[in-house]
Order: sequence, then C-alpha cells, then structure tokens
Amino acid sequence: MLQAMFDDPGGELAILRDSVGGFAAMHPGAAALRRKRAAAADVDAPTWKAMAEAGWAALLLPEGRGGSGLTMREQAVLSEALGRHLISEPTAVLCVFAGTILAEAPESSETLRLAAALAGGEIISPALLDATAPLRASRAGSGLSLDGSKLFVEGARSASAFLVSADHDGEPLLLSVPARTEGVTIAERPTVDGAMIATLRFANCRVPAESILARGAAATALIERATQCTRLALAAELAGIATSALERTIRYVKDRVQFGKAIASFQVVQHRLVDMWMDAELACASVVNAVESLGKADAPAGQLAVLAAKARAGDAAVSICRRCVHLHGAMGFTDECDIGLSLKRAIALDATLGQAETLRLEFLARERAA
Repeated sequence: MLQAMFDDPGGELAILRDSVGGFAAMHPGAAALRRKRAAAADVDAPTWKAMAEAGWAALLLPEGRGGSGLTMREQAVLSEALGRHLISEPTAVLCVFAGTILAEAPESSETLRLAAALAGGEIISPALLDATAPLRASRAGSGLSLDGSKLFVEGARSASAFLVSADHDGEPLLLSVPARTEGVTIAERPTVDGAMIATLRFANCRVPAESILARGAAATALIERATQCTRLALAAELAGIATSALERTIRYVKDRVQFGKAIASFQVVQHRLVDMWMDAELACASVVNAVESLGKADAPAGQLAVLAAKARAGDAAVSICRRCVHLHGAMGFTDECDIGLSLKRAIALDATLGQAETLRLEFLARERAA
C-alpha cells in the first residue's frame, strides 16, 4: 500500500490509520460528499459530529486546553487517511488552522473558551484572506468596530465563531467574532467539489476588547505558524487522495476487458500506471520530509519543506486523478463514479492556501532570502 512511511515502533500511527478506516465504514466519504453537495451545505453535520467525538477536531490542542496534545506527525497520518477515504470535511482549515492558533495563542478566557468549543465539536472558522483592502479595526467605546470583507471562508454557515485578522492603525490583530454578531453577513457559493465557501462582510461590527487573541508580531507569527501546519495537513490529505485513486484504478484496469484482455496487460497502460505510482510515492515522501523537517531546530528548512510538500502533493493528486478518470473510460466522467469526486476534491484542496505554482515562487523567494 502506498502511504507516507513514518517510524512507528509502538504502532500508534497504524492504530490511528485503522481508526479512520473503521470510521469510513460507518460514514462513507463519497456518500457524505454527495449528501453535502445535494443540501448545498458547508459541512456534513453527522460526519462532523462523529469526527469531533473521535477527538480529531482537537488533535493539536494541548491537554490543558481540552485536546489530545499530539503533533503534526499524528495530524499528517490522520489527514492522509481522511484523503484516502475521501472524507471531505474541511478539517485542514477548521481543525488544523484553528487548532494551531488556539493551541499557541496567549492564554486568556477567550482562548480557553474557544478551545473548549472546538474540542466539543463547534466550528471555529478562520477568516483571514482580505478582499481588496485589509479588514479595518477602529476604536469604538471600550471595544472595536470592524469594517471590510474576508474571502474563501470555510464552514461559515455552521460556525459559532470566526477567527479574524484585522489592521488597527497599522498594528495587526487576531481576534474572535461570534458568528451571529450584528454587522456580519455571509454570502456563499459552491466550490468545485460541491461544498459551500463564503465571503464575510463586516459593517460596523462591534466586538469587545476581550475578543483580541493576539496583536502585533505575535499575531503575525501565529497566523504564519497556522498556515504552515495547515499546508502540511493539506499536502498529506492530497497524498492520500492520490494514492487511493491510483489503487482503485489499478484494481479497475485489472478487471476491465477490451479485445479479450484486461487493459492492465497493455503496455501503454502499464507505463501510465508506473508514472502515476512514481508521482504518488514522491508526494508521500515529501510529506514525511516536511513533518521531519518541522521537528528540527532549523525553522527555514521546515518552511521550505512544507512549501515543497504542498506543491508536489497538489500537482500529484490533480494529475493522478485526471489520468485515473481517463483510465476509467466513459464511466469515469459520470457522477456515479467516485473517481470523479476524487478529482474534484483534489482540485479544491490544491487551490487552498496556494496552488503549486504560487508555492514554488514563495519557495524560491524564501530560499534566496535565507
């Protein structure tokens, strides 16, 4: 089986992988994706609830904040397994990004409250990508007033709170905004895989000063760290999608008969499968390298490894899934065939937090600056 290979002397990572397989047997990923698409929903509520009960939402939160206190090593294994079983809930953004911020933000009553909510299954959705101008925060009495827009917000309709970045007189802020706050409006549209993504608009949205989680350089560092961890989780999920799609296609071409032979016996098909296997293997290896690099003291090397992993895994997943659709023939283009869902999911994840070309340019800029 193709997968990211980590040292696992105690077998804990294998148990985690197997638990996702058992979960998928009760909550099939393709069925949940179709159900979410049909309902025009941002998350599939039964699947999300079961994932939270399994402890996956709070995997990265320390035990003191209601989580499991695990690391990106375990998260990468979990994310890869979720991709393998096409469980399409936006865990990378809603669990890894939010979880990293709430795990590492300075302790406050608001941070602890949000961490407990995340561990309890509530959706705490990051809203960080500005529209044409940064979200503005201005003083309003003892609190703040927010004005502006945020793009590509996942889980917005189901969220109980948003983690929002804002500019306050040139100082970056990271703050929480309850989802039902007056002055917040949500405009949704479907993504390529059928889920909903939102634009948030803030107009004279009042929040108390206690909602500030971090400010200045600390806020910037938190967002950068959360972005890095989320990109790695996305890379692992993309690698899982790629390997699963390839394995399903290998089984299919062994069974599909043309001209009296299984098409897997045709040399041109074998060559294509080998190329796909190499792409998938390198994607898995890049994820392992990124996890191991993040665990070392050399921070720039870890940042570069994450960028490389996300770029390689994104390219591999999209390319492999496209070729898998082709090898499935005409049925590969039908909605009833799950291989098409894998392709759509790969395209959506590849675009999240930077497509491959953008990440390669960032890699070069960081490498030259080092």
